[in-house]
Amino acid sequence: MNKKESKAIIPVESIERTIYVIRDHKVILDQDLAILYGVPTKRLNEQVRRNINRFPEDFSFQLTKGEWDFLRCQIGTSNENILKSQIATSSWGGRRKLPFVFTEHGALMAANILRSKRAISVSIEIVRAFIRLRQALASHEVLTKELQEIKEFVLKNSNKNNREFQHIWKAIEKLTDKPKEQQKIGFNLG
Repeated sequence: MNKKESKAIIPVESIERTIYVIRDHKVILDQDLAILYGVPTKRLNEQVRRNINRFPEDFSFQLTKGEWDFLRCQIGTSNENILKSQIATSSWGGRRKLPFVFTEHGALMAANILRSKRAISVSIEIVRAFIRLRQALASHEVLTKELQEIKEFVLKNSNKNNREFQHIWKAIEKLTDKPKEQQKIGFNLG
């Protein structure tokens, strides 16, 4: 690690915590991006609207009400202080408008339109965070592929009725299975 990496304005790990997967894109909320860039959310969104031709759908998009409600449940924004964002708030303490989210390319474009030194330096850390997430996903896929190859090799070279192997393999598969979706708390009104 060189001196420049150790003096990062914002640690990559804290940026990674603000990245979510929505519509199969890794994105960051407008309010989180504004905090990272050191500008009010309102200013960030104004600049995006003024330069809307620089933000195609794969750079930035507005969340639907359902997506925003689900995300709020996941990040726990029922706290009144968190609901009062920098963007226009109402007397009931929440956002009036649905938030925008930015992909990696959208976050870089936002830094370009803001033209502040902090935005440019933080955008480098944001790119590093997206790269680390991409690498983690790629390594997970490689491990899954290698595990499948090991299974095929062992099945070819051993007795398929070997109970010990079957028990071991079931235990390994339980570890690699995606976790089951937990039932949401509350009433289902839909």
